[in-house]
Amino acid sequence: MAVKKKAPDGGLARLKEALSAGELGTVYIFHGVESYLREFYLSEMKKQLVTGFESFNYHKLEGKALTVQTLTETVEAMPMMSPRTMVQVVDWDLYKLSEEQRNGLIALLEDFPPYCCLVIVYDQTEYKPNKTYKKLYAALEGHAQAVKFEEQSQNEILKWVSRRFKAAGHTIDAPTAEHLLFTCGSLMNGLIPEIGKIAAYAKGERVTRADIDAVAAPVLEAQVFEMTGAVSKGDFDRAAGVLGTLLKLQEEPFMLLALIGKELRKLHTARIALDTGRDRFWLMERWNMRSDYPARLLLDNARQVSRQWCANGVRRCYEADLRIKSVSGVDGANELKLLLMELAQGARS
Repeated sequence: MAVKKKAPDGGLARLKEALSAGELGTVYIFHGVESYLREFYLSEMKKQLVTGFESFNYHKLEGKALTVQTLTETVEAMPMMSPRTMVQVVDWDLYKLSEEQRNGLIALLEDFPPYCCLVIVYDQTEYKPNKTYKKLYAALEGHAQAVKFEEQSQNEILKWVSRRFKAAGHTIDAPTAEHLLFTCGSLMNGLIPEIGKIAAYAKGERVTRADIDAVAAPVLEAQVFEMTGAVSKGDFDRAAGVLGTLLKLQEEPFMLLALIGKELRKLHTARIALDTGRDRFWLMERWNMRSDYPARLLLDNARQVSRQWCANGVRRCYEADLRIKSVSGVDGANELKLLLMELAQGARS
């Protein structure tokens, strides 16, 4: 089966075309962080491929203990009252197979039954093609289509959020939707329950920022941003409150410190932008931001502090990290509290 040139969006456009034309291929590899889209397209493929007798024509296999022999027997089983079969394999790390298993898989790929569609799904396992295994790599490149489900573009996700709220009887404007994405992240699976909570809580037709802040569960990055924003304004109590909540949720101090350090480096960059006459678009490019919303928030926080304060904050994060990791008996939580207190005091002085 001839393989077309891969689509620039990780193969998703080609998959959409195949579904639309009713011409799905034989072997797919699904990977990427956007699990909502992945599950949607798995469902669409199943609807098209398995038109009856699902117990005979659809098989889901766990990859942990799967052998090529078992897979071969499954994919070679003829369809019953359906034009094709579908086999879904979850978390089968192809590049960690033994040499014997790799050779068996290569042989299967080179003589794959046309009536079967195999989808290897990387869910908890990361897909890492390895060119060291030249024969396996070449076989997968030649006979399998990799589809990467990535975060949607800012424009696409904003439209999707608007449609979800409309279906729940509400409207949301673009700035408010941007606040939602900043607060809750931009992965669809995470947004679905938050949109449901906000829609149930909102009293008016139009969703407000206050509605979001009242009931939405912020992602860790948003909470760390709130901490650094608070200390940049000299508000230690607010920063300590957020830190206390995160520690109660058993977030590791060393990981929180790493995120605080990253936010302070971003803040330093924003302060440099202000001092050198650069705009939010420069900041977006430097930190690979998908929207100007976080860039604008960063610039607002940067106006509260000096470049020296930012540089000192980054240095203190490095020192605290070194102390936590190298000195026996150091209490990471206390180190974080001291760091936030120092930063807040420095911002007030």
